[in-house]
Amino acid sequence: MVRAGSDAVPPSARRFMRRARQRRLRAALPWAGVGGVLVLAALVVWVVYGTSLFGVGELRVTGTALTTPEQVREAAGVPVGRPLARVDLAEVRDRVGGLAPVERVTVSRQWPGTLLVEVVERTAVAVVPQGRQFAVVDGAGVVFRTLPQRPAGLPLVRVGSPGGGDPATRAALQVLAALTPQLSEQLVEVAVEGPARILVKLRGDRTVVWGDSARSGDKATVATALLGHDSDTIDVSSPDVVTIR
Repeated sequence: MVRAGSDAVPPSARRFMRRARQRRLRAALPWAGVGGVLVLAALVVWVVYGTSLFGVGELRVTGTALTTPEQVREAAGVPVGRPLARVDLAEVRDRVGGLAPVERVTVSRQWPGTLLVEVVERTAVAVVPQGRQFAVVDGAGVVFRTLPQRPAGLPLVRVGSPGGGDPATRAALQVLAALTPQLSEQLVEVAVEGPARILVKLRGDRTVVWGDSARSGDKATVATALLGHDSDTIDVSSPDVVTIR
């Protein structure tokens, strides 16, 4: 059998075969592009999620004063080198938020390798004597520090069990927030002896019988207006009918 040379193939057949090869090549090109994209995407995912190339190299902490950056990093529990994309931001936020002085936390990624933890700490509004120590509470009544000495510049509140869920603590803080500057200047302490037995004690052994925490704004206004009277006790438990003695 003798194999025919290329000259034996008619030109029209050669053109047909050439066009067929070109069509097959054009048809294969999109699939080759898709395959290349998929391979590249898989490589990127592996590099980002499966290697330490984009791992946590720094855990940056801002906003700390009552806590330290080291305490925040320990609470965050994110080891150096963990892929940044695999860090659960919500879990880190919850763990750092469990620190008593921390009111709220924002956690974010800063590529290529930094985890940023922004802390907002609680603001002290009062102190509560607890034996020989002082519990520091914020505006929600949360105890976030315990100190051996009373800190300067904070009003004193006397309640049995300070805390955000304690009605007596919440009532005392409501009264504190309603005090006028004149009452605040003379304030010695706010004592909650019962749900309707709140006493605001002032300098000079003077006492304002507050009653409960309802209408605290009205009670503060009336008590302030009566500060000039020579009296040891001002009863504003019913601010419409005031008793002075």
